Amino acid sequence: MADWDAAGGYPALWDWRRRVSDLYGAVRAEPDPRRAWALWREARDGLFRHHSQSPLQPEARRGFAGLPFFDYDPALRFAVAIDPLEAEPVSAEAGRDGALSLKPFGRTRGLAEAFGAELTLFWVAGYGGGVFLPFADATAGDETYGGGRYLLDTIKGADLGSDLGPDAEGRAVLDFNFSYNPSCSYSPAWVCPLSPPANRLRVPVRAGEKAPRLG
Repeated sequence: MADWDAAGGYPALWDWRRRVSDLYGAVRAEPDPRRAWALWREARDGLFRHHSQSPLQPEARRGFAGLPFFDYDPALRFAVAIDPLEAEPVSAEAGRDGALSLKPFGRTRGLAEAFGAELTLFWVAGYGGGVFLPFADATAGDETYGGGRYLLDTIKGADLGSDLGPDAEGRAVLDFNFSYNPSCSYSPAWVCPLSPPANRLRVPVRAGEKAPRLG
């Protein structure tokens, strides 16, 4: 008998990841960003409410009324260029999996006018790897989770799309209305890599998920 935990273990996690990946595929396929966002919110609420791999504790799922969000703001959707970046990897704690090595590989070009700064994209080292874009802003610790939020995490399916290619300068979609909280914001049972100093914005970004309501 496999040593699977009460929440369904690896088969349930496999299902969760597939559902998230499929959801982001539907988001990328929807031409109306606001409609895509509404679809994404509704599907995430369903996963958080019903799935055994929900980061919410069972008691928090009872009476769960949905994740709190700022209203959709089309001004906070960007298509940005990614400039190459050479920098030393940074280490991020990942609980029982040990420390993650995050390799900075690119810097956005197209956010400074709105935010006063650009953001760094990281490549998660390890088998397969993936793009990771965490950030924190001036609302962190008040309106939003103190450790910051995620926008992209392609290992787990969170990918808003791009037309980046080897032969021409493309653009990556960064829609901050899709910013979401890391799992550790809902329960101390989770350990998550948080936003490195390079991605801490001094201005408020009032888009995406607000601080969890766990009471």
